[in-house]
Amino acid sequence: MTQPPANRRRNRPAPQDRPRPSDSGLRARAAALDLLGDVLRRHRPLDDAFNAHQGLPRLERRDRAFARNLAATTLRRLGQIDGLLAACLKKPFAARDAATEDILRLGACQLLFLGTPPHAAVDTAVTLLRGRKRGGHAALVNAVLRRLTREGAAMRDGQDAARLNTPDWLWAAWDAAYGEAACRRIAEAHLAEAPLDLSVKDGTESWAERLGAEILPGGTLRLTAHGPIPELPGYKDGAWWVQDAAAALPAKLLAVQPGETAFDLCAAPGGKTAQMAAAGAEVTALDSAEPRLVRLRENMARLELSVRTVAADAAEWTPPQPAGAVLLDAPCSATGTLRRHPDAARLKTPDDIAALTALQDRLLAAAVKMAKPGGRIVYCTCSLQPEEGPERIAGLIGGGAPVERMPIAPDEIGGLAEAITADGDLRTLPCHWGDRGGVDGFFACRLRRV
Repeated sequence: MTQPPANRRRNRPAPQDRPRPSDSGLRARAAALDLLGDVLRRHRPLDDAFNAHQGLPRLERRDRAFARNLAATTLRRLGQIDGLLAACLKKPFAARDAATEDILRLGACQLLFLGTPPHAAVDTAVTLLRGRKRGGHAALVNAVLRRLTREGAAMRDGQDAARLNTPDWLWAAWDAAYGEAACRRIAEAHLAEAPLDLSVKDGTESWAERLGAEILPGGTLRLTAHGPIPELPGYKDGAWWVQDAAAALPAKLLAVQPGETAFDLCAAPGGKTAQMAAAGAEVTALDSAEPRLVRLRENMARLELSVRTVAADAAEWTPPQPAGAVLLDAPCSATGTLRRHPDAARLKTPDDIAALTALQDRLLAAAVKMAKPGGRIVYCTCSLQPEEGPERIAGLIGGGAPVERMPIAPDEIGGLAEAITADGDLRTLPCHWGDRGGVDGFFACRLRRV
C-alpha cells in the first residue's frame, strides 16, 4: 500500500477542537487596542482613555482589568516589543496600517510578557484584524506571532530591556543628572508595576495586620498582593487612602499643626490634602479644574475629613489672609511615576518641559505670597527632570524671593538619607527602597518665608 505524504499538521488538533477565546476575552482585547491607539495615536493619557471608554463598563471586572493591564504592559515594554517586531518584519508599517501594528504589539505582549497561551494570543489577533477590516494582513500577523511563539523568548532575553523601553531624551536627561549607573537603575525600576501604598488616618499597626501589609519607614502601608481596592477592609470606612510612599513625604515635611491654616495648591485628587486635614490643620484645597475638585470632595467625604475647596488658578488666587503652611504640588511631566503610568513616557516630550517650568515659576511666586512671615512652603513635583525641581528653586532664590531653605533631615523621611541632596532637598528615585518595591520619583524643597 502506498504511504500517504507526510503532513506536518497531522498531529495538530483540528480548528474546531482547539480552545477558542471567549467573546468577553476578545472584547477585552479590542478595548486594549482602543486604549493603545488613544495613547500612541491620539496622545491621550491612559487613565483618561480607560475612564472614557464606552465599552469597558459592559465587561466583567476581570476583563476590564485584563484590558488595562494589556495596554499598560504593552506601553511599559513598547521598546522591546517594537524591537522584536522589527526583527520579524522586512519593512516598517505605513501610517495607514497603524491598527495592524498595534494588534501585533498586543499579541507580542501577551506571548512574551503576560504568559497568554499562544492559541489565544494568535487567534484573537487575527480576529481583531478582521473586525478592523484588516483581514488582508492576517497571514502576516499569524506568521509573525507564530515565530515569536517559537523564538521570541530567546530574542527577548537577549535585549537590553531598560535601555530599549526608555525614550532617548529621558535616558540622556537622567544620565546627565544622576550618572549612568543610577540612570540604568531608574529605568530598570520602571519595568515593574508599582505595589499598592496606603496612608492611614490612625491605627497603622492594626491596619497593617488586617490588610497583611508591610509598614514602611515613615508609616506608609505597602501591599504587594491585593484584590479590588474598594473591596479591601477599611476602604468604605474611610480608614485609609491610596498614596505612594514618596508622595506622602512632602506633606510630612510641611509638618502642619492642629488648628493651623494651610493651603494645598493644585490639590486634586487630595492625598496630601487628607494628610494635612487628618493632622488637624484648617485646610483650603485649590484646583483649577472643577471636575477634579469633585473627585477630591468625594475622597474627603469617604475619609470623613473637613476641608474647604476653591476652584481657582492658584497663580492668580488671593487668599483672605496668609497661611502658616503652603503646599504646592505643581503640574509636571510626571516622569517619576512611570511605574504607575507607563504612558507618560510616550506622551511627554522635551518641549513639554519648557511650558511646564514657566507654569511652575508662576505658581511658586504665588505660593510665596500666600505664606505669612515665618510660614513654611513646600514645593514638590513627581518628576525626575532637574528643570522641574532644583532649577526652579535656584531661579526663585536667585531672583530675590523672600525665602530661605529649611534643610531636610533623614529622620523626617524614614531614614532615607540617600534621598537628601547636597542642598538639603528631597530627591527620591524609583530605585530607592528597591528591595521593598521602589518608590515614585519626587523632588521636594522646604522653604521659610522671611
